[in-house]
Amino acid sequence: MAYYTVTGIVKRGIPVLLIAAIISTTSGQLLHARQELLIDFSVLLLLIPPLIKIGGDTGSILGARLSSAFHLGLADSVTSVVVTNSVLACLLIGCVSCVALSVVVWAAALLLDIEVVYVVLLKVTLIAGGIDMIVVFAATIGMASLAHRYGLDPDDVVIPIITSIGDIVGIASVFVAASVVL
Repeated sequence: MAYYTVTGIVKRGIPVLLIAAIISTTSGQLLHARQELLIDFSVLLLLIPPLIKIGGDTGSILGARLSSAFHLGLADSVTSVVVTNSVLACLLIGCVSCVALSVVVWAAALLLDIEVVYVVLLKVTLIAGGIDMIVVFAATIGMASLAHRYGLDPDDVVIPIITSIGDIVGIASVFVAASVVL
């Protein structure tokens, strides 16, 4: 039980949180670099915060499930059926969330008198969400596997890093989707 001391948690947590802070700062800089697009298509300002939450949250759910499966011995490799089923379940949750998000953002845009075509918004949301989930899930599988292999606590490593990766990948994927669709 000595593993869960305040000193131990702080020592293991600080480097991970510093990495997460650097990644998150880079996300903000990416938004700043593309601010003209955000001004021209202001509906993206409504879309980005909840979309990056979908990527980070589904990645965190996946990370928690995989970490538990590895530690309980339910999965011995990244190709096991437990890993596959967890990825598919999180992918389904993410896709349904993206469709629901597009409806909510479209309704909010109408209320705010922002002109947007729903089909275009849906395409941007699904493309960006798909890119975000693929990259985040791949990173999650790799990080959960490595954390288990090296005896690291996945709560200290996987979830903080994955949420930050979800932010930067989500923002970049919105810009990629916007350049494809718009």
